[in-house]
Amino acid sequence: MAKYFKYKSPDDVVADSERLGCPIQMSNHFDVLYQPIQIGHLEAKSRLGIQPMEGCDGTTDGFPDELTYRRYRRFGAGGASLIWGEATAIGPEARMNPRQLMINDRTASALEQMLVGCRDSHQEVFGSDIGLVIGLQLTHSGRFSFEKPLVATRDAVLDPRTIDKATGRPIDESYPILTDDDLKRIEDQYVAAAKLAESIGVAFVDIKQCHRYLLSELLASKNRPGEYGGSLENRTRLVRNVVQRIKEECPQLVIATRMNGYDGIPYQGAGDDFIGEPCPHELPLQTAFGTDPHDHLKEDLSEPIEVAKRLREWGVSMINISNGNPYANPHIVRPAEFPPTDGYHAPEHPFIGVARHFRIASQIQAAVPDIPVVGSGYSWLQDFAMHAAAANVEQGKISIVGMGRATLSQPEFAKVLRDEGKLNRKTVCRTFSYCTNLMRTKDHPLGQYATGCPPFDKEVYDPLWKEAKVKLEEKKKASSE
Repeated sequence: MAKYFKYKSPDDVVADSERLGCPIQMSNHFDVLYQPIQIGHLEAKSRLGIQPMEGCDGTTDGFPDELTYRRYRRFGAGGASLIWGEATAIGPEARMNPRQLMINDRTASALEQMLVGCRDSHQEVFGSDIGLVIGLQLTHSGRFSFEKPLVATRDAVLDPRTIDKATGRPIDESYPILTDDDLKRIEDQYVAAAKLAESIGVAFVDIKQCHRYLLSELLASKNRPGEYGGSLENRTRLVRNVVQRIKEECPQLVIATRMNGYDGIPYQGAGDDFIGEPCPHELPLQTAFGTDPHDHLKEDLSEPIEVAKRLREWGVSMINISNGNPYANPHIVRPAEFPPTDGYHAPEHPFIGVARHFRIASQIQAAVPDIPVVGSGYSWLQDFAMHAAAANVEQGKISIVGMGRATLSQPEFAKVLRDEGKLNRKTVCRTFSYCTNLMRTKDHPLGQYATGCPPFDKEVYDPLWKEAKVKLEEKKKASSE
Protein backbone atom coordinates (compact mmCIF):
# COMPACT_ATOMS: atom_id res chain seq x y z
CA MET A 1 0.00 0.00 0.00
CA ALA A 2 1.04 3.61 -0.53
CA LYS A 3 2.99 5.37 2.17
CA TYR A 4 1.19 8.65 2.62
CA PHE A 5 3.34 10.62 5.02
CA LYS A 6 6.40 11.95 3.17
CA TYR A 7 6.58 15.53 4.41
CA LYS A 8 9.77 17.28 5.45
CA SER A 9 8.33 20.64 6.49
CA PRO A 10 5.08 22.40 7.41
CA ASP A 11 5.10 23.99 3.95
CA ASP A 12 5.05 20.51 2.40
CA VAL A 13 1.97 19.68 4.46
CA VAL A 14 0.18 22.85 3.39
CA ALA A 15 1.02 22.34 -0.28
CA ASP A 16 -0.13 18.73 -0.45
CA SER A 17 -3.32 19.37 1.52
CA GLU A 18 -4.17 22.18 -0.90
CA ARG A 19 -3.43 19.90 -3.84
CA LEU A 20 -5.90 17.37 -2.41
CA GLY A 21 -8.56 20.04 -1.93
CA CYS A 22 -8.58 19.88 1.88
CA PRO A 23 -6.34 22.77 2.93
CA ILE A 24 -4.74 22.54 6.37
CA GLN A 25 -3.09 25.59 7.85
CA MET A 26 0.22 25.60 9.75
CA SER A 27 1.73 28.06 12.24
CA ASN A 28 5.02 28.32 14.14
CA HIS A 29 3.45 30.48 16.85
CA PHE A 30 3.39 27.83 19.55
CA ASP A 31 2.99 30.42 22.31
CA VAL A 32 -0.75 30.50 21.56
CA LEU A 33 -0.93 26.90 22.78
CA TYR A 34 0.36 27.97 26.21
CA GLN A 35 -2.29 30.58 26.89
CA PRO A 36 -4.73 29.80 29.73
CA ILE A 37 -8.31 28.80 28.99
CA GLN A 38 -11.41 28.97 31.16
CA ILE A 39 -13.50 25.79 31.52
CA GLY A 40 -16.50 26.67 33.65
CA HIS A 41 -15.04 27.89 36.94
CA LEU A 42 -11.78 26.02 36.21
CA GLU A 43 -8.75 27.40 34.41
CA ALA A 44 -6.28 25.29 32.45
CA LYS A 45 -2.88 26.89 32.04
CA SER A 46 -2.52 25.84 28.40
CA ARG A 47 -4.53 24.70 25.38
CA LEU A 48 -2.95 21.22 25.23
CA GLY A 49 -4.92 18.21 26.42
CA ILE A 50 -4.73 14.43 26.53
CA GLN A 51 -7.83 12.76 25.13
CA PRO A 52 -9.84 10.08 26.95
CA MET A 53 -8.78 6.58 25.86
CA GLU A 54 -9.55 3.00 26.81
CA GLY A 55 -6.28 1.63 28.14
CA CYS A 56 -7.57 -1.93 28.48
CA ASP A 57 -5.07 -2.32 31.31
CA GLY A 58 -7.33 -2.39 34.36
CA THR A 59 -8.31 -5.45 36.33
CA THR A 60 -11.24 -7.68 35.46
CA ASP A 61 -13.25 -6.10 38.29
CA GLY A 62 -12.69 -2.54 37.05
CA PHE A 63 -9.76 -1.36 39.18
CA PRO A 64 -6.71 0.43 37.77
CA ASP A 65 -3.73 -1.92 37.49
CA GLU A 66 0.02 -1.33 37.47
CA LEU A 67 0.13 -0.15 33.84
CA THR A 68 -2.86 2.15 34.40
CA TYR A 69 -1.11 3.91 37.28
CA ARG A 70 2.05 4.14 35.16
CA ARG A 71 0.21 5.77 32.23
CA TYR A 72 -1.33 8.45 34.41
CA ARG A 73 1.95 9.25 36.15
CA ARG A 74 3.51 9.68 32.71
CA PHE A 75 0.60 11.84 31.55
CA GLY A 76 0.91 14.04 34.64
CA ALA A 77 4.66 14.50 34.18
CA GLY A 78 4.24 15.28 30.49
CA GLY A 79 3.00 18.84 30.81
CA ALA A 80 -0.47 18.76 29.24
CA SER A 81 -2.83 21.00 31.21
CA LEU A 82 -6.05 19.10 30.48
CA ILE A 83 -5.90 15.40 31.30
CA TRP A 84 -9.11 13.70 30.32
CA GLY A 85 -9.41 10.52 32.38
CA GLU A 86 -10.34 7.63 30.19
CA ALA A 87 -13.65 5.90 29.45
CA THR A 88 -14.82 4.56 32.83
CA ALA A 89 -17.92 2.39 32.83
CA ILE A 90 -20.88 3.31 35.03
CA GLY A 91 -21.72 -0.37 35.64
CA PRO A 92 -20.48 -3.87 34.80
CA GLU A 93 -22.91 -4.24 31.91
CA ALA A 94 -21.67 -0.92 30.48
CA ARG A 95 -18.04 -2.02 29.94
CA MET A 96 -16.66 -2.22 26.42
CA ASN A 97 -13.91 -4.67 27.34
CA PRO A 98 -13.18 -6.97 30.29
CA ARG A 99 -10.34 -4.74 31.53
CA GLN A 100 -12.09 -1.40 31.25
CA LEU A 101 -12.12 0.80 34.33
CA MET A 102 -15.37 0.98 36.25
CA ILE A 103 -16.52 3.46 38.89
CA ASN A 104 -18.38 2.18 41.95
CA ASP A 105 -18.02 2.19 45.73
CA ARG A 106 -15.31 -0.47 45.57
CA THR A 107 -13.15 1.07 42.83
CA ALA A 108 -13.52 4.76 43.75
CA SER A 109 -10.52 4.95 46.10
CA ALA A 110 -8.28 3.23 43.52
CA LEU A 111 -9.40 5.66 40.82
CA GLU A 112 -8.64 8.47 43.23
CA GLN A 113 -5.16 7.05 43.75
CA MET A 114 -4.68 6.91 39.95
CA LEU A 115 -5.62 10.57 39.54
CA VAL A 116 -3.64 11.70 42.61
CA GLY A 117 -0.59 9.98 41.14
CA CYS A 118 -1.15 11.91 37.93
CA ARG A 119 -1.39 15.21 39.81
CA ASP A 120 1.59 14.43 42.04
CA SER A 121 3.84 13.62 39.09
CA HIS A 122 2.83 16.90 37.43
CA GLN A 123 3.62 18.82 40.60
CA GLU A 124 6.96 17.04 40.97
CA VAL A 125 8.08 18.06 37.48
CA PHE A 126 6.57 21.56 37.30
CA GLY A 127 6.58 22.63 40.95
CA SER A 128 2.83 23.25 41.10
CA ASP A 129 -0.44 21.73 39.96
CA ILE A 130 -2.13 25.12 39.53
CA GLY A 131 -3.72 25.17 36.10
CA LEU A 132 -3.84 21.38 35.78
CA VAL A 133 -7.40 20.19 35.10
CA ILE A 134 -8.15 16.47 35.48
CA GLY A 135 -11.48 14.91 34.59
CA LEU A 136 -13.06 11.51 34.05
CA GLN A 137 -15.12 10.22 31.14
CA LEU A 138 -18.24 8.30 32.20
CA THR A 139 -19.42 5.78 29.64
CA HIS A 140 -22.03 3.21 28.79
CA SER A 141 -20.92 1.13 25.81
CA GLY A 142 -24.40 0.23 24.60
CA ARG A 143 -24.27 -2.04 21.57
CA PHE A 144 -20.51 -2.43 22.12
CA SER A 145 -20.84 -3.70 25.70
CA PHE A 146 -18.63 -6.78 25.83
CA GLU A 147 -20.94 -9.02 27.88
CA LYS A 148 -23.85 -8.52 25.49
CA PRO A 149 -24.97 -5.79 23.11
CA LEU A 150 -27.34 -3.31 24.75
CA VAL A 151 -28.92 -1.75 21.70
CA ALA A 152 -30.78 1.56 21.73
CA THR A 153 -32.30 1.28 18.27
CA ARG A 154 -32.45 -0.87 15.17
CA ASP A 155 -29.67 -0.04 12.73
CA ALA A 156 -29.87 -1.70 9.34
CA VAL A 157 -26.14 -1.24 8.69
CA LEU A 158 -24.66 -1.81 12.16
CA ASP A 159 -26.94 -4.67 13.29
CA PRO A 160 -25.37 -7.20 10.87
CA ARG A 161 -21.99 -6.31 12.44
CA THR A 162 -23.25 -6.59 16.03
CA ILE A 163 -22.77 -10.10 17.41
CA ASP A 164 -25.11 -11.62 19.96
CA LYS A 165 -22.67 -13.23 22.40
CA ALA A 166 -25.21 -15.89 23.35
CA THR A 167 -25.61 -17.24 19.81
CA GLY A 168 -22.45 -16.05 18.07
CA ARG A 169 -24.62 -14.64 15.28
CA PRO A 170 -25.48 -11.08 14.24
CA ILE A 171 -28.48 -9.58 15.95
CA ASP A 172 -31.74 -9.29 14.03
CA GLU A 173 -35.24 -7.89 14.48
CA SER A 174 -35.94 -10.38 17.28
CA TYR A 175 -33.12 -9.01 19.43
CA PRO A 176 -34.51 -6.77 22.20
CA ILE A 177 -33.69 -3.09 22.37
CA LEU A 178 -33.32 -1.20 25.64
CA THR A 179 -36.67 -0.07 27.01
CA ASP A 180 -37.49 3.42 28.20
CA ASP A 181 -37.39 2.08 31.76
CA ASP A 182 -33.90 0.66 31.09
CA LEU A 183 -32.75 4.10 30.00
CA LYS A 184 -34.23 5.69 33.11
CA ARG A 185 -32.20 3.29 35.25
CA ILE A 186 -29.09 4.16 33.21
CA GLU A 187 -29.79 7.84 33.92
CA ASP A 188 -29.62 7.05 37.64
CA GLN A 189 -26.33 5.20 37.10
CA TYR A 190 -24.77 8.22 35.37
CA VAL A 191 -25.78 10.54 38.20
CA ALA A 192 -24.49 8.13 40.87
CA ALA A 193 -21.20 7.81 38.98
CA ALA A 194 -20.84 11.61 38.74
CA LYS A 195 -21.36 11.93 42.50
CA LEU A 196 -18.66 9.33 43.14
CA ALA A 197 -16.33 11.10 40.70
CA GLU A 198 -16.80 14.38 42.53
CA SER A 199 -16.12 12.67 45.87
CA ILE A 200 -12.68 11.51 44.70
CA GLY A 201 -11.62 14.97 43.56
CA VAL A 202 -12.40 14.87 39.84
CA ALA A 203 -12.63 18.43 38.47
CA PHE A 204 -15.00 17.57 35.63
CA VAL A 205 -16.96 14.63 34.27
CA ASP A 206 -17.51 13.86 30.60
CA ILE A 207 -20.88 12.38 29.68
CA LYS A 208 -19.69 10.37 26.68
CA GLN A 209 -21.70 10.79 23.45
CA CYS A 210 -19.29 9.63 20.76
CA HIS A 211 -18.30 6.64 18.62
CA ARG A 212 -21.76 5.04 18.59
CA TYR A 213 -21.70 4.05 22.24
CA LEU A 214 -25.07 4.31 23.99
CA LEU A 215 -25.64 8.08 24.21
CA SER A 216 -24.14 8.54 20.76
CA GLU A 217 -26.49 5.93 19.32
CA LEU A 218 -29.42 7.68 20.96
CA LEU A 219 -28.53 10.92 19.18
CA ALA A 220 -29.14 9.09 15.90
CA SER A 221 -32.21 7.09 16.98
CA LYS A 222 -34.76 8.70 14.69
CA ASN A 223 -36.43 5.32 14.21
CA ARG A 224 -36.77 4.49 17.92
CA PRO A 225 -40.30 4.59 19.38
CA GLY A 226 -41.12 6.10 22.75
CA GLU A 227 -39.72 8.91 24.87
CA TYR A 228 -36.11 8.53 23.70
CA GLY A 229 -36.43 8.36 19.92
CA GLY A 230 -37.81 10.19 16.92
CA SER A 231 -37.57 13.93 17.54
CA LEU A 232 -34.33 15.62 18.55
CA GLU A 233 -36.06 16.57 21.80
CA ASN A 234 -36.54 12.88 22.56
CA ARG A 235 -33.14 11.76 21.29
CA THR A 236 -31.43 14.18 23.69
CA ARG A 237 -33.71 13.35 26.62
CA LEU A 238 -31.24 11.05 28.40
CA VAL A 239 -28.23 13.35 28.16
CA ARG A 240 -30.37 16.36 29.06
CA ASN A 241 -31.72 14.64 32.18
CA VAL A 242 -28.26 13.47 33.22
CA VAL A 243 -26.69 16.91 32.79
CA GLN A 244 -29.49 18.73 34.58
CA ARG A 245 -29.51 16.30 37.51
CA ILE A 246 -25.73 16.53 37.90
CA LYS A 247 -26.00 20.32 37.86
CA GLU A 248 -28.59 20.14 40.63
CA GLU A 249 -26.90 17.50 42.78
CA CYS A 250 -23.23 18.42 42.18
CA PRO A 251 -23.31 22.19 41.50
CA GLN A 252 -19.50 22.60 41.71
CA LEU A 253 -18.74 19.74 39.33
CA VAL A 254 -17.92 20.95 35.81
CA ILE A 255 -19.65 18.96 33.07
CA ALA A 256 -18.12 18.21 29.67
CA THR A 257 -19.10 15.90 26.85
CA ARG A 258 -17.25 14.22 24.01
CA MET A 259 -19.70 13.88 21.15
CA ASN A 260 -19.70 12.82 17.54
CA GLY A 261 -20.12 15.56 14.99
CA TYR A 262 -20.41 13.00 12.19
CA ASP A 263 -21.16 9.27 12.33
CA GLY A 264 -20.75 8.25 8.69
CA ILE A 265 -21.58 4.61 7.99
CA PRO A 266 -19.74 1.28 8.47
CA TYR A 267 -17.07 0.18 6.00
CA GLN A 268 -15.63 -3.22 5.11
CA GLY A 269 -12.51 -4.33 3.29
CA ALA A 270 -12.85 -5.52 -0.30
CA GLY A 271 -10.69 -6.81 -3.13
CA ASP A 272 -7.14 -8.12 -3.08
CA ASP A 273 -5.86 -4.90 -1.51
CA PHE A 274 -8.63 -4.92 1.13
CA ILE A 275 -9.50 -1.30 0.56
CA GLY A 276 -12.42 -0.08 2.66
CA GLU A 277 -15.74 0.37 0.93
CA PRO A 278 -19.14 1.35 2.37
CA CYS A 279 -21.24 -1.51 3.68
CA PRO A 280 -24.49 -2.06 1.79
CA HIS A 281 -27.01 0.56 2.85
CA GLU A 282 -30.28 2.07 1.79
CA LEU A 283 -30.99 5.76 1.29
CA PRO A 284 -32.05 7.89 2.97
CA LEU A 285 -29.95 6.91 5.98
CA GLN A 286 -32.01 6.51 9.15
CA THR A 287 -29.46 6.32 11.96
CA ALA A 288 -26.35 8.33 11.10
CA PHE A 289 -26.01 11.47 13.23
CA GLY A 290 -24.45 14.50 11.56
CA THR A 291 -24.49 12.73 8.20
CA ASP A 292 -26.26 13.77 5.00
CA PRO A 293 -29.03 11.16 4.73
CA HIS A 294 -28.59 11.06 0.96
CA ASP A 295 -24.77 10.92 0.84
CA HIS A 296 -22.79 9.37 3.68
CA LEU A 297 -19.58 11.10 2.52
CA LYS A 298 -21.02 14.48 3.45
CA GLU A 299 -21.62 15.81 6.93
CA ASP A 300 -24.86 17.57 7.81
CA LEU A 301 -24.11 19.54 10.96
CA SER A 302 -27.53 21.07 11.52
CA GLU A 303 -28.35 18.66 14.35
CA PRO A 304 -24.86 18.49 15.93
CA ILE A 305 -24.78 22.29 16.05
CA GLU A 306 -28.25 22.40 17.61
CA VAL A 307 -27.23 19.77 20.18
CA ALA A 308 -24.07 21.75 21.03
CA LYS A 309 -26.16 24.87 21.63
CA ARG A 310 -28.58 22.95 23.85
CA LEU A 311 -25.73 21.37 25.82
CA ARG A 312 -24.36 24.83 26.55
CA GLU A 313 -27.81 25.98 27.70
CA TRP A 314 -28.18 22.96 29.99
CA GLY A 315 -24.84 23.68 31.67
CA VAL A 316 -22.13 21.83 29.76
CA SER A 317 -18.89 23.84 29.99
CA MET A 318 -16.72 22.07 27.38
CA ILE A 319 -17.39 20.00 24.25
CA ASN A 320 -14.91 17.61 22.69
CA ILE A 321 -15.66 16.74 19.06
CA SER A 322 -14.92 13.39 17.45
CA ASN A 323 -16.33 11.43 14.50
CA GLY A 324 -17.15 7.92 13.38
CA ASN A 325 -16.77 4.57 15.07
CA PRO A 326 -13.44 2.84 15.81
CA TYR A 327 -14.84 -0.60 14.93
CA ALA A 328 -17.03 0.21 11.92
CA ASN A 329 -15.17 3.05 10.16
CA PRO A 330 -11.77 3.54 11.88
CA HIS A 331 -10.41 5.70 9.06
CA ILE A 332 -13.01 8.32 10.05
CA VAL A 333 -12.06 8.30 13.75
CA ARG A 334 -8.29 8.02 13.44
CA PRO A 335 -6.71 8.93 10.12
CA ALA A 336 -3.61 6.73 10.14
CA GLU A 337 -0.73 5.45 8.05
CA PHE A 338 -1.64 1.81 8.68
CA PRO A 339 -5.00 0.25 9.59
CA PRO A 340 -5.71 -1.80 12.71
CA THR A 341 -5.38 -5.55 12.33
CA ASP A 342 -9.15 -6.03 12.12
CA GLY A 343 -9.64 -3.05 9.84
CA TYR A 344 -9.13 -2.24 6.17
CA HIS A 345 -6.87 0.04 4.17
CA ALA A 346 -8.21 3.56 4.13
CA PRO A 347 -10.34 4.47 1.10
CA GLU A 348 -9.20 8.09 1.31
CA HIS A 349 -5.99 10.01 1.85
CA PRO A 350 -5.53 10.63 5.59
CA PHE A 351 -5.46 14.38 4.90
CA ILE A 352 -9.15 14.16 4.03
CA GLY A 353 -9.93 12.62 7.40
CA VAL A 354 -7.79 15.13 9.29
CA ALA A 355 -9.44 18.03 7.45
CA ARG A 356 -12.87 16.56 8.24
CA HIS A 357 -12.04 16.56 11.96
CA PHE A 358 -10.80 20.16 11.79
CA ARG A 359 -13.73 21.40 9.70
CA ILE A 360 -16.41 19.88 11.92
CA ALA A 361 -14.83 20.98 15.21
CA SER A 362 -14.39 24.53 13.90
CA GLN A 363 -18.07 24.77 12.92
CA ILE A 364 -19.16 23.55 16.36
CA GLN A 365 -16.82 26.07 18.01
CA ALA A 366 -18.28 28.87 15.88
CA ALA A 367 -21.78 27.87 17.04
CA VAL A 368 -20.84 27.95 20.76
CA PRO A 369 -18.09 30.58 20.93
CA ASP A 370 -18.49 31.15 24.67
CA ILE A 371 -17.40 27.64 25.73
CA PRO A 372 -14.23 25.78 24.72
CA VAL A 373 -14.38 23.14 22.03
CA VAL A 374 -11.65 20.48 21.96
CA GLY A 375 -10.49 19.37 18.52
CA SER A 376 -9.25 15.90 17.58
CA GLY A 377 -7.60 14.21 14.60
CA TYR A 378 -4.03 15.51 14.88
CA SER A 379 -1.93 12.37 15.25
CA TRP A 380 -1.41 11.51 11.58
CA LEU A 381 0.27 14.89 11.05
CA GLN A 382 3.10 13.50 13.18
CA ASP A 383 6.01 15.98 13.45
CA PHE A 384 3.74 18.81 12.29
CA ALA A 385 0.68 18.13 14.46
CA MET A 386 1.50 21.06 16.72
CA HIS A 387 1.88 23.41 13.76
CA ALA A 388 -1.71 22.60 12.75
CA ALA A 389 -2.78 22.89 16.39
CA ALA A 390 -1.25 26.35 16.69
CA ALA A 391 -2.93 27.51 13.48
CA ASN A 392 -6.35 26.23 14.58
CA VAL A 393 -6.13 27.88 18.01
CA GLU A 394 -4.64 31.08 16.58
CA GLN A 395 -7.52 31.37 14.10
CA GLY A 396 -10.18 30.62 16.73
CA LYS A 397 -11.25 27.40 15.05
CA ILE A 398 -10.94 25.54 18.34
CA SER A 399 -9.99 26.42 21.91
CA ILE A 400 -8.14 23.27 23.03
CA VAL A 401 -6.06 20.69 21.16
CA GLY A 402 -6.73 17.07 22.10
CA MET A 403 -4.01 14.48 21.53
CA GLY A 404 -5.04 10.84 21.79
CA ARG A 405 -3.01 7.70 21.18
CA ALA A 406 -0.02 9.79 20.08
CA THR A 407 0.50 10.44 23.80
CA LEU A 408 1.20 6.76 24.37
CA SER A 409 4.49 7.15 22.50
CA GLN A 410 5.22 10.70 23.69
CA PRO A 411 3.28 11.57 26.86
CA GLU A 412 5.65 14.49 27.43
CA PHE A 413 4.74 16.18 24.13
CA ALA A 414 3.56 19.42 25.79
CA LYS A 415 6.76 19.80 27.83
CA VAL A 416 9.01 18.93 24.89
CA LEU A 417 7.27 21.41 22.60
CA ARG A 418 7.62 24.21 25.15
CA ASP A 419 11.26 23.42 25.97
CA GLU A 420 12.51 22.69 22.47
CA GLY A 421 10.06 24.34 20.09
CA LYS A 422 9.31 21.03 18.39
CA LEU A 423 8.28 17.48 19.19
CA ASN A 424 10.83 14.73 19.83
CA ARG A 425 11.05 13.15 16.42
CA LYS A 426 12.37 9.88 17.85
CA THR A 427 9.12 9.17 19.67
CA VAL A 428 6.49 10.92 17.54
CA CYS A 429 3.59 8.55 16.85
CA ARG A 430 3.80 7.26 13.28
CA THR A 431 0.21 5.92 13.38
CA PHE A 432 1.31 2.32 12.86
CA SER A 433 -1.82 1.16 14.79
CA TYR A 434 0.16 -1.17 17.08
CA CYS A 435 -1.66 0.30 20.09
CA THR A 436 -5.02 -0.55 18.54
CA ASN A 437 -3.82 -3.99 17.47
CA LEU A 438 -2.88 -4.78 21.08
CA MET A 439 -6.38 -3.82 22.21
CA ARG A 440 -8.03 -5.89 19.52
CA THR A 441 -6.12 -9.07 20.45
CA LYS A 442 -8.46 -10.75 22.91
CA ASP A 443 -6.56 -13.98 23.62
CA HIS A 444 -4.96 -12.63 26.79
CA PRO A 445 -5.64 -14.54 30.06
CA LEU A 446 -7.54 -11.45 31.30
CA GLY A 447 -9.49 -11.21 28.05
CA GLN A 448 -7.73 -8.21 26.53
CA TYR A 449 -4.17 -7.01 25.95
CA ALA A 450 -3.20 -3.70 27.51
CA THR A 451 -2.65 -0.94 24.99
CA GLY A 452 0.54 1.06 24.62
CA CYS A 453 3.24 1.87 22.08
CA PRO A 454 5.45 -1.14 21.24
CA PRO A 455 7.80 0.79 18.88
CA PHE A 456 8.55 3.69 21.25
CA ASP A 457 7.77 2.30 24.73
CA LYS A 458 9.61 -0.91 24.02
CA GLU A 459 10.51 -2.10 27.49
CA VAL A 460 6.88 -2.41 28.57
CA TYR A 461 4.87 -3.00 25.41
CA ASP A 462 7.17 -4.72 22.91
CA PRO A 463 7.02 -8.04 24.82
CA LEU A 464 3.22 -7.76 24.94
CA TRP A 465 3.07 -7.07 21.21
CA LYS A 466 5.32 -10.03 20.37
CA GLU A 467 3.05 -12.29 22.40
CA ALA A 468 -0.09 -10.81 20.85
CA LYS A 469 1.35 -11.06 17.35
CA VAL A 470 1.86 -14.80 17.76
CA LYS A 471 -1.78 -15.15 18.82
CA LEU A 472 -2.92 -13.09 15.81
CA GLU A 473 -0.86 -15.18 13.39
CA GLU A 474 -2.17 -18.42 14.88
CA LYS A 475 -5.73 -17.18 14.53
CA LYS A 476 -5.15 -16.03 10.95
CA LYS A 477 -3.64 -19.40 10.04
CA ALA A 478 -6.53 -21.30 11.63
CA SER A 479 -9.13 -19.22 9.78
CA SER A 480 -7.46 -19.89 6.42
CA GLU A 481 -7.33 -23.66 6.88
